[in-house]
Amino acid sequence: MKRFLAAVALATVPGTVFAQHQGHEGHAPPSPPPEDHSAHQPAAAHEGHDSDTMTGAFGPYPGAREASGTAWQPDASIHGGLHVMTGDWMLMGHLMLNGVYDWQQGPRGGEMGFVSGMAMGAARREVGTRGTLQLRAMLSPEPLMGRRGYPLHLAAGESADGVAPLVDRQHPHDLFMELSASYSHRLGENASVFVYAGLPGEPAFGPPAFMHRMSIMDSPEAPISHHWLDSTHISFGVVTAGLVLGDVKLEGSRFNGREPDQRRFDIETGPLDSTALRLSWNPTRELSLQASWARLISPEQLEPDENSRRWSASALYTRRLRGDDWWSTTLAWGSRDGAEALVLESAVGLGAWTLYGRAEYAENNELTFAGGHHGPVYEVGKVSAGAIRDFRVAPNVRFGLGAQYALNFVPGALEALYDGDPDGAMLFVRLRVD
Repeated sequence: MKRFLAAVALATVPGTVFAQHQGHEGHAPPSPPPEDHSAHQPAAAHEGHDSDTMTGAFGPYPGAREASGTAWQPDASIHGGLHVMTGDWMLMGHLMLNGVYDWQQGPRGGEMGFVSGMAMGAARREVGTRGTLQLRAMLSPEPLMGRRGYPLHLAAGESADGVAPLVDRQHPHDLFMELSASYSHRLGENASVFVYAGLPGEPAFGPPAFMHRMSIMDSPEAPISHHWLDSTHISFGVVTAGLVLGDVKLEGSRFNGREPDQRRFDIETGPLDSTALRLSWNPTRELSLQASWARLISPEQLEPDENSRRWSASALYTRRLRGDDWWSTTLAWGSRDGAEALVLESAVGLGAWTLYGRAEYAENNELTFAGGHHGPVYEVGKVSAGAIRDFRVAPNVRFGLGAQYALNFVPGALEALYDGDPDGAMLFVRLRVD
């Protein structure tokens, strides 16, 4: 336990130290920009379409607040993407691809090279004087790595063949991560209602999906807490309705609760039999809070007779530092049928460099999954830290070189299976177009 706590401190220190250094080196952090009332006007009225001033697709608030699905993040977040106007439509695009070499120590580990990332596109226009229509798509190259995904200690969930679960491996995302449409209607200067539908899409549960959180989006690996917090971000069938009142949002979803199967290139269908509710609040420009609940009907392919009840709460804090530098931290808790997970992650962007770290705790009953049933619950932990250096190769294109190292912590009952507490590492290159 002492080794785990020490590693947690080391992994989360970089963001805090650099943020304090930036804020106390004789230079006061920049003050928030003055309130821009043009943010409440239709997006098409803005030249440049800066996410700090562009209104959101779901309501009259800064566009930088929007993350994956209908989730919120701090207004101080930085939105990447290319923006082009064509007629009444504003088109947005973003591409991020990682080429990764993965090494996981011990008898349950392995080595592998793979490609991960996503390509995103959106089209948006005003409808009448109060409506906003948005179409959004997100694709992933991850099915190319094969159905078994990549080695990752303490990760578990889904299946590669429909017969056996994946354990100590992270499943690939489906080719189609999101195909969605939304419509919002402004009720006044600070209020709106909206409806969002996706096949696939993301229901109103949990914080933004991990690859969209500024605090950890530079890491090429999935968190071991993924199936407690945000695994529903690819649900094949979602309808969400929401109400925005100033800096508060209340929303509910009906969705297909079944996890995607091992066929990663198709679009699946199923009944909208599961429910999620989420309350979000952005009390300041730097802070975003949410609490959510979900009941999933038959989420697991290998245990179709079992339902799942989940809870989540999170706090995201993002602060702009001097110039284009930034610091972002997430603290999130999740409960899945009584088993809990906790994650603390932090990142700091300093010019061409990004440093990040993550610490996780999970109560996992899938690490000795056998005979078609979950096994005993084991308390496990993981701490990882990494860095990436970006090189600007064109006005909207960056190439990055990165590396990270991870320490995994297992209880004594599992040490024989893992040959102690195994380590892991990744080397990666990254291409970003935004």
